[in-house]
Parts: sequence; C-alpha cells; structure tokens
Amino acid sequence: MIKELGQSDIALNDENASEWIKKDKRRMLHVVYRVGNLDKTIKFYRECLGMKLLRKRDIPEEGYSNAFLGYGPEESNFAVELTFTDVIVVVLSLLLSDYGVDKYDIGTGFGHFGIAVEDEPGPSKDGGPVIALVEDPDGYKFELLERGPTLEPYRQVMLRVGDLDQSINFYKKAFGMELLRKRDYPDNKEFVVSGKIVLFYDKGNGYAQIAVGTNDVYKTAEAIKLYGGEVVLEPGPLPGINTKIMACVDPDGWKTVFVDNADFMKELE
Repeated sequence: MIKELGQSDIALNDENASEWIKKDKRRMLHVVYRVGNLDKTIKFYRECLGMKLLRKRDIPEEGYSNAFLGYGPEESNFAVELTFTDVIVVVLSLLLSDYGVDKYDIGTGFGHFGIAVEDEPGPSKDGGPVIALVEDPDGYKFELLERGPTLEPYRQVMLRVGDLDQSINFYKKAFGMELLRKRDYPDNKEFVVSGKIVLFYDKGNGYAQIAVGTNDVYKTAEAIKLYGGEVVLEPGPLPGINTKIMACVDPDGWKTVFVDNADFMKELE
C-alpha cells in the first residue's frame, strides 16, 4: 500500500522544522475573496487593471462560481480568485436558493492589494512612494505603486493586525517568510499600538484567504502547530478533485490555505 506523502514522516521538532520549511518550495498562489457580480468585476479587472482572465469555473451543484485573474500563467504568477457564492436559506424545511449576493461586508481589517505600474499613478507626498488608490465594484482597494519593469506586477496583500511583532514572528517561523522591510508611521494613528493594547479589526465576510503552495501539507500542518498556529482544517484531499490541502489561521484570525504543489499543477492541466 502506497502511503500519502508526508503521512509516514511528520515528526517535526524545533531543530528540524525550520530547516524543512526553508527547503519547502513555497509560493503564493492566489488570494480568494467574494464578489457580488462576477462578470462586472472581471470586466473591471481586465479593462481597468489590465489583468487577464486565466480560467473560470461554474459549479452550480455546490452553489458557487469562481474566476482566476492575473498578469501571467498561474504556474509561476500570483493571481486573484473571485468567488460568486450561492446563498442557501432553509425556511420551514424548504430549500430556497438566491444565486448571488450583490454586496459583501469587507470590514475594517482588510487593507488593500498592491499592483506595480510603470506610469506615475499620482503625486508623491513628502518624498514618499508614488501611489494611487482605486476601488473595484465591490469596494476592494487597489494601491497602484510606481515601479520599474517587473515580472510580477501583483506586489502585495495588506491586512491589518493587532500586534505587528507577534505577526512578524509567526510568519517568519511558521511560514518561513523573510522580513523584507518595516516602516513606522508615528503620526498615523491607524497603525499605532500604544503600550500593550492590542487592536482587533472586523474582518467582514468578503475577504476569504490566501493560498500558498507547499510540497507536503502534512508536514506543513505539523510545523504550524509547533509554532503556535491553529490548524482549522486538517491536511487531506478535497472531495471530488483530490487536491491535498490544509488550512490555518494566524494570531489575528487571517486564514491561509496550503495546497500541495503537485496537485495544484494537475488542476491547471
């Protein structure tokens, strides 16, 4: 009997976990969020943000449709996954379906997405980076950043957290990320945490999660638990498509789904 990759060797400890995480071929795959009008949002992203429609799936039996958009093939580029969800309401044992919500609550926790552009998007303030902010039809904000030619225009996803140092430590240890840069805005009270006060933000129901590729969802789950993270979906194959995934939340409750690299590539075939 052939065992699933990782199930026979998941005993990680603090000595070998960090080394394994460094060797794991992790890559940001896509960010998932809900929209009220799929076709309208696709049109906006293609015409206003210059994205390409990479693929689209309609799964009426499961009550949702989704579309993947980005600036290059998903095999090597970060993408957005727009989800159009069916609302299921049970009233007096009758199953009623209203296919689609026209508006989602984004909440105060989600910040914006960052996209690099070559043309100057707007005036610079106090010698800082040249940026502009635009909103899509659902109110998600996109920060346009002036950058030179880049292979990956999709630069960042900004989420608000209550304790910056705690979050940095979690993503460095559990996810194997590197701290690229850190900026302080002492005059901007939105980003200031005084003393030991921890801020909590309303996440709404629009933003969903980020998907990250990994060579082994089982070992990834063990590493997340080892470094104090909470696994909200134990690793294993998804029904129907058999793609192996696991899901966890960070100290602020932001969700990340880890996807088996080999299975993800099969999905794209």
